[in-house]
Amino acid sequence: MDRTLKIYFAGDLFNSKDLGGNLMLADAIEKVSGGKYQVMLPQDGECEVNERTSQSIRDADFQLLFNCDVIAANFDGCDLDSGTVVEFCFAKMVDMPALLLRTDFRDSGDHTLPDSEPWNLMCSHYPRTEIRHINSMKLYHQCRESATNHAALLENYYARIAAIVVEALDKAAAAPSWLKAEDLSAQYERTILSVGGSVAQLLTPEIRQEMIRRKIASGLYD
Repeated sequence: MDRTLKIYFAGDLFNSKDLGGNLMLADAIEKVSGGKYQVMLPQDGECEVNERTSQSIRDADFQLLFNCDVIAANFDGCDLDSGTVVEFCFAKMVDMPALLLRTDFRDSGDHTLPDSEPWNLMCSHYPRTEIRHINSMKLYHQCRESATNHAALLENYYARIAAIVVEALDKAAAAPSWLKAEDLSAQYERTILSVGGSVAQLLTPEIRQEMIRRKIASGLYD
């Protein structure tokens, strides 16, 4: 592996808590990983979309996703964010190492079977995918006990979540790939075509060729 790996951070970005929380966790991940991971936030990329339509925003998110190396998907909520699920599924089509992160301590979904998770069972059991559950309230109180002020509490809180994220992504990235390096270009082409819209125009053959070269050099594909 010869470069920093880019994380596509999929999750809610609809209110101040989402936006601020995403940003603080992204900063913590980069710090804890010592620069091994660079977090790409869709909330930043969407600010740069010129003609803001539902398709242009969607296509910009897919462009960012396919340019990343791994995906961390926030699976919080009583019902999972549908956009996050779509992004996760397309990431798995190109065998991206993945983390499903849940900091929500509530049960939900199909959590009645012995091997189930607190979300719909169709979102589980994928290759090269790690799952981590964190009881955010419990962790908050643990950090609060030793904090001298709110800033220190938040720094410790997000650093501890970031350490779990980094460990899980390292494990997912080390897992064997079902998609071989020599098949990577063709698989990306099929996946991009299946998305439709303007994604194929945003990821031109020249851009795609360089993107595939970087992905092969990352060592994530056998």
